[in-house]
Amino acid sequence: MGPFPLPRERRRGSLGRLVVTAAALPAPRDGLLGRLSDLLVRHPGLYLSLLLIPPLMWLGIVYLGSLFALLAQSFFSIDEFSGLIDRTLTLATYGQLFQLANMDIVLRTAGMATAVTIASCIIAFPIAYYAARYASGRAKAFFYLAVMMPLWSSYLVKVYAWKLILAKEGIVSWFAHTLGLDFLLDGVLALPVVGGPSLSTSYIGTFLVFTYVWLPYMILPLQAALERVPGNLIEASEDLGASPKQTFRNVIFPLALPGMIAGSIFTFSLTLGDYIIPQIVGGSSLFIGQAVLTQQGTAGNIPLAAAFTVVPIVIMGIYLTVAKRMGAFDAL
Repeated sequence: MGPFPLPRERRRGSLGRLVVTAAALPAPRDGLLGRLSDLLVRHPGLYLSLLLIPPLMWLGIVYLGSLFALLAQSFFSIDEFSGLIDRTLTLATYGQLFQLANMDIVLRTAGMATAVTIASCIIAFPIAYYAARYASGRAKAFFYLAVMMPLWSSYLVKVYAWKLILAKEGIVSWFAHTLGLDFLLDGVLALPVVGGPSLSTSYIGTFLVFTYVWLPYMILPLQAALERVPGNLIEASEDLGASPKQTFRNVIFPLALPGMIAGSIFTFSLTLGDYIIPQIVGGSSLFIGQAVLTQQGTAGNIPLAAAFTVVPIVIMGIYLTVAKRMGAFDAL
């Protein structure tokens, strides 16, 4: 009789465990609901599938279905004589989209989204770096409060407040006049393309409002990425004789880049599809969102509006693919 149990003893132990397990199972219940409940208990995978089917159907019908309908409508066209939608599949609408006037709208919107994203990165990096490396306790709590508070206020209230601030009789003009900087403000407004009668009716004003509204979406992912940078790497770089510039270029920036790209997903996409800010603060030239609203509402050209809508979807699809390969989703 060695230290190992005999086969009969092992079988006896297994039988005992089976008896205990069988005794722990609930007794079968009568009725349709009881049998159904027992079935779901015995098959948790079936129970999980029944729970997931309704939201997945909602996602498939409402979200993916609407995208498919949008894509399908972009291949329709408008009959020149009746003004009705011709549901014959054609690329004529996309040919119209690539006309110079419409491509100018696309390039203007993409340029604004790029400028806002770059400015947000430049402004957000020192703020996020301080919060990640130096702030602690109350200072970090104040940082989160200061970043989150603008997100708690109404989007429209912020935009209209900026319209008043940037107006010709607004506080910015008053400060410029008080400090004797009228010539500087007039010089900025006289710039071709981006200038205008006042900041509230210029692309500069649109750029400022976009940057202010979307800046928190850049700060938070960037701050999270910078907090993941190990302090010993920075110390090792300094011990090896690297200058602060070399440490930033070779250590900090590469590790913070995924967070920066993650933040740019928000700033770029939100600017690309927004139509309210350019409508309230900005010049007379259209952005993609305004073009969609105009073509669908005023002109009644739904196929062209759908084709305009496909443009930011394609741009963001390419952008997200590149961002995923650069590890941006790990910083979200």
